[in-house]
Amino acid sequence: MAQQVRGPIRRGEWTRHTSGLADELVQGNVVILPRALADDFLLYCQRNPKPCPLLAVGAPGDPMLPTLGEGIDIRSDLPRYRLWRDGVLVDEPNDIHALWRDDLVTFVIGCSFSFEQALMAAGIRLRHVEQGRNVAMYRTTLATEPAGPFAGPMVVSMRPIKAADAARAARITARFPDVHGEPVHIGEPALIGIADLGQPDYGDAVDVLPDEVPVFWACGVTPQAAIAQARPAFCITHAPGAMLITDLLNQQLASEPGE
Repeated sequence: MAQQVRGPIRRGEWTRHTSGLADELVQGNVVILPRALADDFLLYCQRNPKPCPLLAVGAPGDPMLPTLGEGIDIRSDLPRYRLWRDGVLVDEPNDIHALWRDDLVTFVIGCSFSFEQALMAAGIRLRHVEQGRNVAMYRTTLATEPAGPFAGPMVVSMRPIKAADAARAARITARFPDVHGEPVHIGEPALIGIADLGQPDYGDAVDVLPDEVPVFWACGVTPQAAIAQARPAFCITHAPGAMLITDLLNQQLASEPGE
């Protein structure tokens, strides 16, 4: 199934976000850095496991990720990439073969799309999935712990959840620590520095209805905020919402049986 989904992505036929696509499979955020910065970024992920839970680290110069899936080629298997130079976003290509270098190291970080299947299986509705939208993501005033040049605010993803289901949603997602785990905040957005839910920094806005509360999870777009602050001369990331789809099953990441 995973190869069938990655095929259209590799051929450039699917260039949109991957929310709601291949619900059973683990998806990953991607950061690709020169080897000279890899140790600092690895330490940044280790110090910030909620927003940056590592699923895999590639060998320098090797675009393949065999622990995540047969035949995965990081140069072509994302719907859309982001190219950063000196911390500035300069392009969003659909393929990075022409940019690949033999000193590049790939990091794959867990994605909250992977716990959405468990939420929906428990009867918790996700509006962005139902509407075919990307999840809403926001920069916050929650600081991450620095490592070398990498530092900055935590980015969170938000899903409106019925107030009666919020605690249950937290328990369900706590079973998936490799893909961000339980929420970092529930309720008033201003308490974590979000002024307007209708204006996400990444992704698409969705309404929060009167019987719902906004629930916020740490997000794997956090490294992009750190990259903008660190200003590496060269870096490649996924475009927000345009994830790497792996061969791993979401249920493999669950720490214990579900409800």
